[in-house]
Amino acid sequence: MTTVAELLIQALADHGVTQVWGVVGDALNPVTDAIRREERVDWVGVRHEEAGAFAAGAQAQLTGRLGVCMGTVGPGAIHLLNGLYDAKKSHAPVLAICGQVPREEIGTDFFQEVDNEVLFADVAVFNATVSTAEQFPALLEQAGNAALQQRGVAVLTLPGDVGDLELPKHTPVPRFVTDQPAAAPTPESVSAAAAAINAADRVALLVGHGAGHARARVLELADRLGAPMVVTLKGKEAFDGDNPFEVGQSGLLGNKASAVAFEGCDLLLMLGTDFPYKAFYPDGKVVVQVDADGSHIGRRHPVDHGVVGDTGLALDALLPLLEPKADRSLLEETRSSYDAWRERQVHLTDPDYESKPRGLLRRKAENPDGRVRPELLAAALDRHATADAVFTSDTGMATTWLARFVRMGGGRQLLGSYNLGSMANAMPQALGAQALDRTRQVVAFCGDGGVSMLLGDLITAATHDLPVKLVVFDNGSLGMVRLEMEQVGLPAFGTTLENPDFARVAEVIGLRGIRVDDPHAVDAAVREALAHDGPVLLDVLTNPSEIAVPPKPTLEQGWGFAIAKTKEFVESVD
Repeated sequence: MTTVAELLIQALADHGVTQVWGVVGDALNPVTDAIRREERVDWVGVRHEEAGAFAAGAQAQLTGRLGVCMGTVGPGAIHLLNGLYDAKKSHAPVLAICGQVPREEIGTDFFQEVDNEVLFADVAVFNATVSTAEQFPALLEQAGNAALQQRGVAVLTLPGDVGDLELPKHTPVPRFVTDQPAAAPTPESVSAAAAAINAADRVALLVGHGAGHARARVLELADRLGAPMVVTLKGKEAFDGDNPFEVGQSGLLGNKASAVAFEGCDLLLMLGTDFPYKAFYPDGKVVVQVDADGSHIGRRHPVDHGVVGDTGLALDALLPLLEPKADRSLLEETRSSYDAWRERQVHLTDPDYESKPRGLLRRKAENPDGRVRPELLAAALDRHATADAVFTSDTGMATTWLARFVRMGGGRQLLGSYNLGSMANAMPQALGAQALDRTRQVVAFCGDGGVSMLLGDLITAATHDLPVKLVVFDNGSLGMVRLEMEQVGLPAFGTTLENPDFARVAEVIGLRGIRVDDPHAVDAAVREALAHDGPVLLDVLTNPSEIAVPPKPTLEQGWGFAIAKTKEFVESVD
């Protein structure tokens, strides 16, 4: 006879799940025992369930298959929640198996009991509790299919006395539907968009992750229109490198060229993007938006012409209707601005920058201890990482340096908490990515605040010998929060971090630990870390005063920053 737990793990293995992440616990003991006996699936025990949920979400994003995590009764399930919210916001198909008290105790306020269906109501596209063995196969199929088809989180709760229940003889193994046929837009919407684009003199593109599969057609479009291409952070995977139309990002991660493109166009054409920052959209432009999800049309910025459908199919229909534009002045102007900005960025990656006249004043004022510039570290990682590396980044300044100095083209992939904006995501997402393929290089851009929040799961990397490369931008500060305070005139408060020597901590745990505080030692340390055959933590003491200037800084931001710095100076000498 087959039990509920055994059927669950067999179905997941048949689907292609190779790891389940979580912390063992009473209600789910039958499930972990079934994993022990299934050669195709490994149990990855983490030190905090949140790390397991982040790891499962990373795997789901990289494979398109279900990522699976588990949390037992009450607190164990609760600990999954933040990682599951990240999966929801990242549209990652994740199945969370959660424990519950025995059926006869449900509703009695039993020890550790929480109402999982209430707890996960907002995060889950499917959320059900199994009460009989007979209903389990159908509920499992519904859960898996909901997660895969709606690209979200499914939660299946198993009371403690359910996992060992025997199923009727000849119960079929549940199977999941993975096909998602692309939808074509209506001819009428394509014709209206084409007419608007043809009527515009100068077009700019805003391109996101949803257009990545149609890279060749997007480049053909940009060439036909002579259009500069502003790329979102998640769009970097597809549109970085070998792209003469790309002009970097907008938003706080971006540069002036994106503002030049937006301000100089007559029409903004958005492809596969849900870029959320309304302040960076241009006013007074005709806007065309192409998106597979009709609910995304116009929710960030007013849209004149919405085209609902797969970006590739939309461009197949749109390109034959578009007239080539002879005027390429906006592209040339924008690319000139972008190239000049990138050249200035290169100077920041010189280990001797602050000893030269151009940097001497800044060094004395803002970096008296001679700490490493984060730009220098990010550029070294870009230079030495493999062509197919997976990068993860913590929310905050670590993502800024990755966005500006790491090129993603050529098979590299990128993961981060780019929609939820959680702290502490980079390390556990790197664990998930590395567990999928131990031969592929995985590099995590970790903030010191982020890595210390889930520091215990360094033990997971060591225990399972996952050869992740964890790089800590150790500036002793919650850098992005500090910048947000200073931009509005508030002195930095509560942002200073008293950090340990992370490299020594890593060594004690069982990782290779490397610590760097000399700019001239960065390149060699990066090469050593990336070449090491095993998990590494590279702790680099970076300058906390480095900031990222947005594409179009406002006078209010400048005054706010000046006022904040004045307050900080006055308070420091009182």
